Amino acid sequence: MSYTPFNAPLLAPLLGDRDVIQHFSVAADIAAMIRFEVALAEAEAAEGIIPSDAATAIAAAADSFEPAASELGQASARDGLAVPEFVALFRRHVGDPHGKHIHFGTTSQDVIDTSLVLRLVPVIDIYENRLRALIDALDGLRNRFGDKALMGQTRMQAALPITVADRLSAWRTPLDLHLVRMREIAPRLLRLQLAGAVGTKDKLGDLGDKVAGHMANALGIGTAAPVWQTDRTGIVEFTSWLSLVSGSLGKMGQDIALMAQSDRREIAVSGAGGSSAMPHKQNPVKAEALVTLARFNAALAGGMNQGLVHEQERSGAAWTLEWMLLPQMAAAAGASLRLGQELLTSVERMGSPET
Repeated sequence: MSYTPFNAPLLAPLLGDRDVIQHFSVAADIAAMIRFEVALAEAEAAEGIIPSDAATAIAAAADSFEPAASELGQASARDGLAVPEFVALFRRHVGDPHGKHIHFGTTSQDVIDTSLVLRLVPVIDIYENRLRALIDALDGLRNRFGDKALMGQTRMQAALPITVADRLSAWRTPLDLHLVRMREIAPRLLRLQLAGAVGTKDKLGDLGDKVAGHMANALGIGTAAPVWQTDRTGIVEFTSWLSLVSGSLGKMGQDIALMAQSDRREIAVSGAGGSSAMPHKQNPVKAEALVTLARFNAALAGGMNQGLVHEQERSGAAWTLEWMLLPQMAAAAGASLRLGQELLTSVERMGSPET
């Protein structure tokens, strides 16, 4: 068994999502950290905190700065995170006299948190595009099969007649709400982190908010007021959203798996999975995977809530827990949305067999 299914050769094609996972790669993380340091230097130069020549030199050197992931990893084993070594290597790369101005007035958490936010911006775009595609696919199925009859099931027992449109509506409604929720969450999530050592921007003095404003504009994200280094509600709100999305698609997957049972035959999909022992079977693999991913994200969402407990002005333990859980939840939600779209576009028939 591989360490994680999301990039494992045998499982990633089913459970992973390359489009999302690429934004959690080492290369993407380093690139975002470099963007942070360049934006910081330029903002501080604009406010006269460091020389403008230093900001120019830092920005120019950033294009050729490629720290080795192995070096940063070894430093993480010592320091608990990669930023101290990253900053040291960047300063050495820029050289005298300007290298010393890198990272002034900030701290490791500012770099790591803002790097995460910068990488979540394109990830959220992926989610929104896929949600809209899923809604369109459901609308297409309604146009094709909406008037077909189904037997409504309550507690997995036959209840009263419904139509395919009724069941599709139950799948579609939460997707609309997820789009609304994401628009509400985004301003609380996609914000710069510029807190300094203890959350007070102490080294920047009265210019801290101005520096943060310059940086936020340059990076295309929200400002850092108020700082959120121990207020992780925005991050946890987002991962709760990821679990909600996976859960809604898990419900859809569970319904489809039940509809596809050989004694029900209420749905037919192309490309169902085969069996090594029973060639006559067509297993609802993608529908089942949606259920698995929903349960996976539900389990990890509880862990993210544990990360709300930050002691004093910074927690190493709670913060590290986020690094372990959030990328996996993001990948699982991406895979859910991808599989949901693939599943809906493979539907060939819906409705009771006699209709």
